[in-house]
Amino acid sequence: MSASIQILVTKTFARWMRKSHVTDADIVGAAQEMVQGLIDANLGGHLVKKRVALRGRGKSAGARTIVATKFEQRWVFLFGFEKNERSNIDVKELKVLQELAASLLDLDQQAIAVAINAGQLFQLQGDE
Repeated sequence: MSASIQILVTKTFARWMRKSHVTDADIVGAAQEMVQGLIDANLGGHLVKKRVALRGRGKSAGARTIVATKFEQRWVFLFGFEKNERSNIDVKELKVLQELAASLLDLDQQAIAVAINAGQLFQLQGDE
């Protein structure tokens, strides 16, 4: 992996990870793939869609994640869903997620630290 990247997940996304049995390593791997340019769709407004394999199902039958990024060091996982639950997000959800992405990507490191300490964001370690 190139220079150190910051991988963050929202509190809601972390809850979804637990429910869907998605591990930190799964998310770190997805972020590392995206750093290499492997995204599934650019949704605009600094949002991308990335597939994540679920245990025993592989990527095509697995989960989809919506990630905020400016294709630099910070990758913020905002939303996840299993493909068998829904096929995509709707226009209203996309707009809300784009607004959330803009606000999270504009945070400086001090504001991120405050959000982590408050339990609103969680940082995953990508260099393990």
